[in-house]
Amino acid sequence: MKTATALKIVELEDDAMIDEAPSVAPKEEPTKAAPNWVQARLGAIKLPSAKEAFDGLCPPAVGILTFVGLWAVLAPQVQTSLGALPGPGEVWTQFVALMGEHADARREAALVVAAGGAWSGAPTFVDQIFTSLKTVALGFILATLIAVPLGLVAGMSKRVNAALNPLIQVMRPISPLAWLPIVTMVVSASITSADPLLAKSFVISAITVMLCSLWQTLINTAVGVASIDKDLLNVGKVLRLSWFSKLTKLVLPSAMPFIFTGMRLSLGVGWMVLIAAEMLSQNPGLGKFVWDEFQNSNDRSLARIMVAVVVIGLIGFALDRVMGMAQAMVAKRMGR
Repeated sequence: MKTATALKIVELEDDAMIDEAPSVAPKEEPTKAAPNWVQARLGAIKLPSAKEAFDGLCPPAVGILTFVGLWAVLAPQVQTSLGALPGPGEVWTQFVALMGEHADARREAALVVAAGGAWSGAPTFVDQIFTSLKTVALGFILATLIAVPLGLVAGMSKRVNAALNPLIQVMRPISPLAWLPIVTMVVSASITSADPLLAKSFVISAITVMLCSLWQTLINTAVGVASIDKDLLNVGKVLRLSWFSKLTKLVLPSAMPFIFTGMRLSLGVGWMVLIAAEMLSQNPGLGKFVWDEFQNSNDRSLARIMVAVVVIGLIGFALDRVMGMAQAMVAKRMGR
């Protein structure tokens, strides 16, 4: 830990003294033939060994296959008001049917638009997926824009942290079901235009997601900033770094792992909150799709609800992986 701190101190001292260093003309180096682009790319690819490939693929595959097998065996034995619980085969059949319905709707929409009309058909399952993704993206962005600056300030100031901590602890456990009526009334009173830029239902769901998902990012950011090595902060005082330089060269690089951890937690919470908000408020999205199928109560409804459940889980997993890759890219760029 001391070695890493010493390296950072040397880097900061070099940055502070770089303006005083005399300019030296770079020495001319003999030109070298550029390597072939394809060969360079292929040479950079490192294939995993057989053991690494086995350890990475086999255990997850065994777990998934075991779960699907137990699902197929136990599902027929579970009775519901609509019959036996659908197995993997029936759920897959309904998934294919939903994809076919989406393709048919797109063809009909193209014909209507080509004839000069406007498509007014009901949104398909795929349309509901994209609606939910856009809603959670807006709510997550708003939450991040609020939580990260507040977390940075709270982590750098004990007084601000002491003032915000009671509010955070009170607001954090509030259920989205409690926020939803308040947000609905406020947004409905605020958006009075007949043709608003963003639909009221979209704004209501996004704000509900924001209110329920910003706390994880805020807390983790504050903890990350507060845990920065004090030696680095002392170096910043010795070099008389400006507030902005201190923030960009000391605070953000050290707190970035905590910030991304909070963002990943916030995105997961926001995705869960969104489905509940859409289901309760009947706003467009996967939550409304699940509720509509529950109300239909036909012989396909249960299988379609399970299709939605599987898709919701897979999307949540994909969103977490995307955030993980973004964190790795930022960490690599910062040299951590």
